[in-house]
Amino acid sequence: MTVGKSEKPSDNPASETSATASSHESEANENPEGDQTLEAFSRKDGLPTDEHDSAGSDAETGSAVDSGEEDEADEWEALRAENARLRDESLRAYADAENARKRAQTEISNARRFALEGFASELLNVRDSLDLAKSVDLDGAEGVVERVVEGLELTLKQLDSAFEQFSVFEISPEVGDKLDPESHQAMTLAPSSDVAPNHICQVIQKGYRLHDRLLRPARVIVAKAPEGED
Repeated sequence: MTVGKSEKPSDNPASETSATASSHESEANENPEGDQTLEAFSRKDGLPTDEHDSAGSDAETGSAVDSGEEDEADEWEALRAENARLRDESLRAYADAENARKRAQTEISNARRFALEGFASELLNVRDSLDLAKSVDLDGAEGVVERVVEGLELTLKQLDSAFEQFSVFEISPEVGDKLDPESHQAMTLAPSSDVAPNHICQVIQKGYRLHDRLLRPARVIVAKAPEGED
């Protein structure tokens, strides 16, 4: 009767390691679905599964950064162009306003200097008529005085026409009119029994106004009650 030898654990660790690796390799070959599951899990979590996936992710990131820098540069360039346009418009507006201000100052200055140009030109005719009246020989033929008076009347008409054209109106009060402090200037008081007190009894000089502005008041003498009367 033959008795078998009892099995003892192997004293060679290398052989055990080799056997274990062979066992795992055979299990991997027998279960290919495990590798596919691991790869799918890595892709789901956004992890690169191999070198190609890692390189693709880096390329996409670099492209996004470059695109962002280009957009920012374009935005800055647009802002610079807009700033230059607004600055040019503001300078043009300032120049136009300055030119308008200078033109207005020139026009105001000319208006002050030549405001009486039209009125002065109308007075030239009056001056010519007075020169003609002055040159008349009073020792000449008969009727000289009548012609001089007629010439003076014509000259006064020319002067009144010039006054009317430029809205210069005469203030000519009548005897018996009530004193108006707005347009009359009382030079003195005179006792009068014919004119009521505080009324005009004599006109010394006519007055004039330009439109509604008083140029010169009419100078008058105002009546007062005679002495001994209330």
